[in-house]
Amino acid sequence: MISRTRLLPVALALLLALGACTTLRLDTAPQPQTWAWERPAATALARALRLPDGASSGALPLVAGQDALSVRVSLAERAQHTLDLQYYIVRDDATTRLLMARVLAAARRGVRVRLLVDDLDALGKDLDLSTLAAAGPVQVRLFNPFATRGRFGPGHLLELLADSQRLNRRMHNKLWVADNAIAVVGGRNLGNEYFDAADGVNFSDLDLLLSGAAVPAISASFDAFWNSAWAVPVQALLREPHPSAQALRDFEGALATQERRFRASDYASAWRANEIGPGLVEGQTALAPAEVEVFHDSPSKVDPGADTGSTMPVLAARIQPLLTAARSELLLVSPYLIPSEEGLRALAALVRRGVRVRVLTNSLASAEMLPMGHAGYSRHRAALAQAGVELHELRPASDATPRWRNPARWSGGTLHTKAFVIDRRHVVVGSMNLDPRSRDTNTEIALLLDSLTLGHTLGQLFDEAAHPARSWRVRWTEPADGVPHLRWHAEDRGVSVQIDHEPQAGLWRRALSRLLRAIAPEELL
Repeated sequence: MISRTRLLPVALALLLALGACTTLRLDTAPQPQTWAWERPAATALARALRLPDGASSGALPLVAGQDALSVRVSLAERAQHTLDLQYYIVRDDATTRLLMARVLAAARRGVRVRLLVDDLDALGKDLDLSTLAAAGPVQVRLFNPFATRGRFGPGHLLELLADSQRLNRRMHNKLWVADNAIAVVGGRNLGNEYFDAADGVNFSDLDLLLSGAAVPAISASFDAFWNSAWAVPVQALLREPHPSAQALRDFEGALATQERRFRASDYASAWRANEIGPGLVEGQTALAPAEVEVFHDSPSKVDPGADTGSTMPVLAARIQPLLTAARSELLLVSPYLIPSEEGLRALAALVRRGVRVRVLTNSLASAEMLPMGHAGYSRHRAALAQAGVELHELRPASDATPRWRNPARWSGGTLHTKAFVIDRRHVVVGSMNLDPRSRDTNTEIALLLDSLTLGHTLGQLFDEAAHPARSWRVRWTEPADGVPHLRWHAEDRGVSVQIDHEPQAGLWRRALSRLLRAIAPEELL
């Protein structure tokens, strides 16, 4: 009779073997290569957005969620040739269904649509994605897919255990490109919470809209992912790749019903009054002049066996040297802030040579949906404060007013913006956080812009969000007769407030944060 101590490794070996049996062969599905539209300058969208005099590219920050939604809808409605969409998350909710209805309409009038979604979010949505592909026609591919399909469950856990080096690596890029002429790149996925439309927690986020020379470079990054072996057509992953006629009717009926309900909402009434999207495609929106460099991780970064020279992480290879070259001021905005030891030393060195280093990230209270990341940040918070880095932690929304009625820029809600501003001239915006996962594990895209106009605009946004009425300032305090510790400073209706523990977070939440800080591996946060 086998003892329990011997049974455990036997059971584990069987589980690993079962998981290995479901490992996916990525080279078995037909993946015809296609490319971005070759003549973007001749499109109506390119003609509508005239570049500022002397600039190779133009850019516009999209801060309010309604603006970001309006622009995407307008680009889908006005595209003539191609729509290329690449996202980590595509929710099944009101705003996403509105966007997919516009995308479907574009496909039916002859626009070629390519939709690339990371498979971690696509699990359980295969039927809708394959039906969207059939109804359009829309080309849908899933990046770095699991062999096990359906909603995430035990089978996926087994597969993840057997092939964790690959499946733990995800495509975190986010972009929306119309006719290879106008692109939207930044931190937003597709979902209500990214457009200030969720009933609960919404994200404070940022995209950049771009025109000019930057857009073909962005499209080239999409093509690299779309044409890689890691992007698999959704139909190739399903036992029944072609939906029935009834499934198509049900899908389109659900889209129409959802859109009618959405149009009857207060949010939609306010959204219809938003003029930024229509104004943009009608040539009424001014863009800031910018010189733009586009850089992104290779799709093969998800391959644990790939040559490291071809998968150099974006942060390590390009962004970090830019940050450490700051002369007077460095502004860092990131929902996750988990610096490496090297990063800590670099920030401390900047402070020592007189650079003002300021950080905006989530407080424990505002990180309601992101507690793991906050646990990693809290490990380094005291060292950052002691080094002279100015830490600002976003306070949660203080009232029940919908943010789409009174857009709070980067204040309130949960911070999801990823932006760095160097000397109020050089701006980095993209999909990457300042954490080990973005640096070493996930694929990312980033834009480097040389623009005094954008640098000034985003610097002002930082100043507004870091105001003590909107954020907690965290300082290292060394009282003469006590134990040194962190202290949080803010204002409440003009009155100074000081707290010696995580503010606006309950006892249970603080205890959970301390537990995660003690046990969670940093590379997984």
